[in-house]
Amino acid sequence: MNPVIIKRRLSRSGPHRICTSDGKVYVVPHPEFVLVGRNIVVIEDEHDVLDVLDPIHIVAIRSEAKQPAPRG
Repeated sequence: MNPVIIKRRLSRSGPHRICTSDGKVYVVPHPEFVLVGRNIVVIEDEHDVLDVLDPIHIVAIRSEAKQPAPRG
């Protein structure tokens, strides 16, 4: 996927799920957990572990709708 498209998709409200060509899914709670360069995408998880990806292997970015707070 084009890095410009990745940045644009992640700028929308999240959280997001980034899907790769090998079937792995990365949960991104906020855009600050992702660094998008021209030839590299770095994703940080909740344990401060970094995954380095080639943007060409990103096949989908899905936004998860936030659930409304229950009324009570």
